[in-house]
Amino acid sequence: MKTLSYQDLRDLVDGAAIFSAGGGGDPEVGYKIVEALASHKIPVKMVDPQEVPDDAKVVNFACVGATTSIEYDSEAAVKTLKALEEYVGFHAFATIPVELGGFNTLAAVDVAARRGIPVVDADGAGRSVPEVHLKVYTIDDIPLTPMVVADVHAKNMVIVKETVDARAAERIARALAAEWEHSAYTARRILNGAQVKTSPIQRSLSKAIKIGRILREAKNPIGGVLTETGGYKLFEGIVSVVERETKGGFTFVNVKLKGTGEFAGSTFEFKAKNEVLVAYKNGRLAAMAPDIITPVHSETGKCVTAEKIVEGDKLTVLGLPAPEKWLTSKGLELWRDVLRRSGIFEAYVPIEKLAT
Repeated sequence: MKTLSYQDLRDLVDGAAIFSAGGGGDPEVGYKIVEALASHKIPVKMVDPQEVPDDAKVVNFACVGATTSIEYDSEAAVKTLKALEEYVGFHAFATIPVELGGFNTLAAVDVAARRGIPVVDADGAGRSVPEVHLKVYTIDDIPLTPMVVADVHAKNMVIVKETVDARAAERIARALAAEWEHSAYTARRILNGAQVKTSPIQRSLSKAIKIGRILREAKNPIGGVLTETGGYKLFEGIVSVVERETKGGFTFVNVKLKGTGEFAGSTFEFKAKNEVLVAYKNGRLAAMAPDIITPVHSETGKCVTAEKIVEGDKLTVLGLPAPEKWLTSKGLELWRDVLRRSGIFEAYVPIEKLAT
């Protein structure tokens, strides 16, 4: 177990956002969480997944909803976790982020710190994802319920005892988030320590902290990130068109760019449902989920979340290989379902093949 410093946490925000595919919540909210923890001198402990006792209980915690509607209330978030503990009758040993993202990862960190428990150095996706059930735990048939869903101030709370499958739980959480101004907290997927050691993406928070450090220290931050992740520079250009709509608990964004530098004369387009799901260069497929497509600031390399992109922005688009677990037949089938319901029907082609 280790204590994370203020700088570790700032680096975690920036690094987790690189794996967010332009979603995962606003990193500015993540920074605010870090500042609040520091100002109140609340220590943040992180435990390696292999150190979690096999019989310990670990709770997945996250915010659900449209990325344009993020408000955060620490007390309400903690209350959501407590409600799950009281309902099931246990005390959480730790929390674990459901995904990597500039806000959502820090929400799990914050709740753990304020409860005096560690956060696990792992997460449920190795990236940000648009739907609640779209986690590696679903591949391993770990139930999503029981689940507590609360509005951002925990004035309304719903306990979901059981659902027919994980996707049904997603529909319930999404409907509640849409009703509550497109945002809700969820405490869900209670893992035992043995599952923590095998199911989630291992040591992903440490990886994100390292990426954040590269962004802060490297003379060429984008090059440093691509070297560390084995990723690709998909495009660089100026945003010419942004189309944005919030509905049903999601933020839908379509972005078009005109190339600059080595990409002059080319065009690029990507489509997001909270997270960027597919990208095209000159009308041809350039990358698609589960591979990670993240727009970043062309100079700093820091993520620019899809809901914040405006015409005239100069962006570089990174493509990072998906965690291996998503490339299993069951993982790809989960993504295929989400992509088709998002109007994307191309067959998955690995980014390594498309980029070369």
